[in-house]
Amino acid sequence: MTPNRKKDATPLADAFKDLLKTYRLEDTYQEKVLLSSWGELVGKTIADRTTNLYIKDKKLFVKISSGPVKKELQLNKSKVMLLIESQLGTGIIQEVIFL
Repeated sequence: MTPNRKKDATPLADAFKDLLKTYRLEDTYQEKVLLSSWGELVGKTIADRTTNLYIKDKKLFVKISSGPVKKELQLNKSKVMLLIESQLGTGIIQEVIFL
């Protein structure tokens, strides 16, 4: 038996977290979760008006097709950040930029 192996069975969720940590992929995984769950986080109205969504250097860039929705989101940027942090944790995104 390999000395680094654990003898007891580990729950799959814990094993997955350990794998992400070992390969330093935790942040990348959380970013992908954020992008895929954008519609659930912000709701159908905003999701339908989101034309592009990407993350670069811990900044979330959101392209909005509706001027009024974009303006409303810009005014409530801190609420969007709090929503992201409450669902996925802190440190994943440092800023949200609406395009």
